[in-house]
Amino acid sequence: MALEVCTKAAVGVPDALGDCPFTQRVLLTLEEKKVPYKLHLIDVSNKPQWFMEANPEGKVPCVKFDGKWTPDSDVITQILEEKYPEPSLVTPPEGSNIFSSFVKFLKSKDASDGSEQALVDELKALEDHLKEHGPYVNGENVSAVDLSLAPKLYHLVVALGHFKEWSIPKDLTYVNSYVELLFARESFLKTKPEKKEYVIAGWAPKVNG
Repeated sequence: MALEVCTKAAVGVPDALGDCPFTQRVLLTLEEKKVPYKLHLIDVSNKPQWFMEANPEGKVPCVKFDGKWTPDSDVITQILEEKYPEPSLVTPPEGSNIFSSFVKFLKSKDASDGSEQALVDELKALEDHLKEHGPYVNGENVSAVDLSLAPKLYHLVVALGHFKEWSIPKDLTYVNSYVELLFARESFLKTKPEKKEYVIAGWAPKVNG
């Protein structure tokens, strides 16, 4: 039986999959584990009543396990790993601040505040790790850390490219190869936002606000 998954709909396009990286992490996990699922697209600016009754916090992503709706991508991916252990996606703790560094730099209005360098330092740490252990974070096989990082890196590439005309430095060759590898996976192509514009629309209020 297919698992029911509540996901964010695209801003202004309620019948299209939206730009939430945490939702995509869950969908990537389902795809990699070949677990059938059924999507419920939730317009987060106008959440349906049934959804709020089932999930009072109103958070997406949200998955129905054994008749009960469970939010939070960390919790969901952990349950999926327990219920569907093959293929194993278990990894050591992630410990990366790439996403928070990206958000800080994206929102920054001051070129001298160090936020760009902080992001580059995070990406350099990933570069050094991939150089030793790649092509994926845990070696030859894709793992939970990669599925968590892939949507965040997609948002980084799209949003910083659009709002700051910034891209991952070319000398970070392992990171750039890693990004290409992740974005080319079948599971990623099936679960990413249909258009880059949805990602841009999702970040616009935070950047311009």
